[in-house]
Amino acid sequence: MHISNDPNVWIIYGLVFLLGILVGLFMTAGGRKKWKTRYQDEATRRETLERDHAANEREWRERDSLRGAALKDRPVEAKTRAKVDRNDDGIDDRDQAIVTKVDRDRDGIDDRNET
Repeated sequence: MHISNDPNVWIIYGLVFLLGILVGLFMTAGGRKKWKTRYQDEATRRETLERDHAANEREWRERDSLRGAALKDRPVEAKTRAKVDRNDDGIDDRDQAIVTKVDRDRDGIDDRNET
């Protein structure tokens, strides 16, 4: 592109430049304050959410520690699901030794030791 020394061309370039500046000013007029306001609102909202999350996290951690302490303090019988007593001797089979009793007359004494 060749720029000549014609004054009409320089005037047209100058007018286009001024028109661009004016259009840019009109497009941003009032918009600067709007985006700053939106940014400040978003920053305030984010800070509020972070504070709320920190408070909730403290509460969640306290609940978890209390739940863990409650589970630790429960008696052993409460931790087991259901009593397993296949031989109807009144003792949970999981608490008995691997060798089971031979109790044919159901008196609670091992018949192998009753002599």
